[in-house]
Amino acid sequence: MSMRPGGAVEIPVETVRVARAAFPKGSLAIRVRDELGVLFRDEDFADLFPARGKPAWSPGRLALVLVLQFVEGLTDRQAAEAVRARIDFKYALGLELADPGFDFSVLSEFRDRLIETDTGRRVLDGILAAARDKGLLTGGGKARTDSTHVLSAARELVWLEMVAETLRSALNALAVVAPDWLIQVAEPDWFKHYATRAEDSRFPKARTKRDEIGRRVGADGMRLLEAVTSPDAPAGLKAVPQVEILRQMWVQSFYLIDGEVRRRDPKDRPPGVTRLVNPYDIEARDGAKRDTFWDGYKVHLTETCGADTPNLITHVATTDATVSDFDMVPAVHAGLARTQLLPDEHLVDAGYVSARHIVAARRDHSIDLVGPMVPGPSWQGRTDGGFPVGAFTIDWDHCKVTCLGGKTSTRWAREPAGDRVDIRVQFSMADCRRCHVKDSCTRGPRRKLTFQDQDIQEVLHQRRAEQETDEWKTRYQLRAGVEGTISQGVGRCGLRRSRYRGFAKTSLQHQLTGAAINLARIDAWLSGTSHARTRVSHFAALQQSEG
Repeated sequence: MSMRPGGAVEIPVETVRVARAAFPKGSLAIRVRDELGVLFRDEDFADLFPARGKPAWSPGRLALVLVLQFVEGLTDRQAAEAVRARIDFKYALGLELADPGFDFSVLSEFRDRLIETDTGRRVLDGILAAARDKGLLTGGGKARTDSTHVLSAARELVWLEMVAETLRSALNALAVVAPDWLIQVAEPDWFKHYATRAEDSRFPKARTKRDEIGRRVGADGMRLLEAVTSPDAPAGLKAVPQVEILRQMWVQSFYLIDGEVRRRDPKDRPPGVTRLVNPYDIEARDGAKRDTFWDGYKVHLTETCGADTPNLITHVATTDATVSDFDMVPAVHAGLARTQLLPDEHLVDAGYVSARHIVAARRDHSIDLVGPMVPGPSWQGRTDGGFPVGAFTIDWDHCKVTCLGGKTSTRWAREPAGDRVDIRVQFSMADCRRCHVKDSCTRGPRRKLTFQDQDIQEVLHQRRAEQETDEWKTRYQLRAGVEGTISQGVGRCGLRRSRYRGFAKTSLQHQLTGAAINLARIDAWLSGTSHARTRVSHFAALQQSEG
């Protein structure tokens, strides 16, 4: 298909007349078109289509349909039906009342084009540009960021289900590309074990019997891999994606000892960032955050939080489940810088903030990164009367440290520690042995200190002191509002469950979710809809009234 860009789309007169009569108070789709005009133009997506071929349905309109689809939580079929049957959708899209719309599969094809060119961000950018033109969004001010877990579209599998389903998936794929060959190599009992979906409820409960089934599945998978890689196998079988997934899964799950297949101990498996957790979504990873465990991804939402404009999502980032919040701060700031939406003050929780991030944000983007600093790891900082690093006097010019007893350090060394450099200091054993407060200072023969460069260390102690003040706590209360944004994304757009399999499609879903939430918030702002009140149970209200 080709795309031929069109000019500005005027709403047909008859569509306007009927929409005004049917919606005297308007609707979200109608108000958005009236207030923001044409959000997406075909020219914005010209690079997604070839110059020649059958004309495609307007990509600008398709982009708006995708956003409206997420605003209302519609399936592709329901969204296509809304374009065909709903007057307010026709009004927003500038269509004639008799326009038949398009087949629902067009939405999937358009999403694929957005994914192939990595242009899903354009949809969110289009909403933000309209908000900026309307005066609802400016750079600077305050912003806040938080993340939440996202479950893979594929069902979660226990280990026995995972390996059995991986083998079954490979057998199904080979049955399509090489059925005659597979009939020859398949064991008779494979049809009994792998013809239907593996269900944990159908496996025995006893551990010994489950282990026996695991070894049998491992041995069957090994036999299939040996057959695929044998000289007699048809060419190209090793390149079948499901066969490669089988190979990877077997490498991480089993090993051979004297020809016997054994299950790997969890400690011997690959790290989480490379370990497969599902044969049907090979980019999903195993995630953990406090007491929450899941297979899938994470999404980070950044939104404005000013009093005079609607709170709009300005940046959306999707990662696999193993990426920590801490690692995302530079990426979030770089993304905001690209769209010229950097805040002056950025509120985050403890998972995002470190002294190094505070210094880097201030140096690179003039951002004040605000979040609670976690206590230091030393026992001295957690013990009353103990002497943490902050209790010592550091002479940065002469590379010396003085303790409360007036003794000076005997060693100062800079040592690489991953992506940073640590300064390691130690005192004389003789000085520490004679010290009358040694028990509050160290449990070893001498005191040792580890800290970072001066600018980072000073920020660390300054922030730890500030966050104990009422002024800082009042300032930080604004961050809690981002929890409501995540709740809105979950309730309205199904944020915590991927609609699609794979990282790229899940990332596009999150961009569309951000655009949909923004559209709903702009509509609420323009129509004067006030924020919902925080829900308080009847019982909790009794305590508040007593107070």
